[in-house]
Amino acid sequence: MTMRTRKFIGAITLLVYLVVYSILAMAFGASQVVGGSNFLQVLYFFAAGLAWVVPAGLLIRWMQRPDQT
Repeated sequence: MTMRTRKFIGAITLLVYLVVYSILAMAFGASQVVGGSNFLQVLYFFAAGLAWVVPAGLLIRWMQRPDQT
């Protein structure tokens, strides 16, 4: 697979992943965390706000791999 194809697939995958992840994280937070203490809410939304970074980084690393010759 060429780098160009990987970048196209990765960009589409990243956009879909971020939309789905943000909706699920927001729905879970609104249904389970909002009734808790303020500290719990801050902790959850901080963790949920950063949790997408690792999978996105791995996907970007895959997208940037050079073509095999």
